Amino acid sequence: MPKKKPTKTRRAKKADNYSINGNTAERKKQYCPKCGPGVFMAEHKDREHCGKCGYTRMKNQKKEEPQSE
Repeated sequence: MPKKKPTKTRRAKKADNYSINGNTAERKKQYCPKCGPGVFMAEHKDREHCGKCGYTRMKNQKKEEPQSE
């Protein structure tokens, strides 16, 4: 059986969490409220999650209201 080729994965870099505007750097992601500064929360489609402590914050979701006739 032939060996599988390893998949290429891109590791997150710390520089990807900031945007540079002139002489200032701004955060793109939120810090975890439990862990404090330095620990960013991962952004998912429906939530924000801290990989260190497991804190999860759900994003606001639009609820579909049943249409009455």
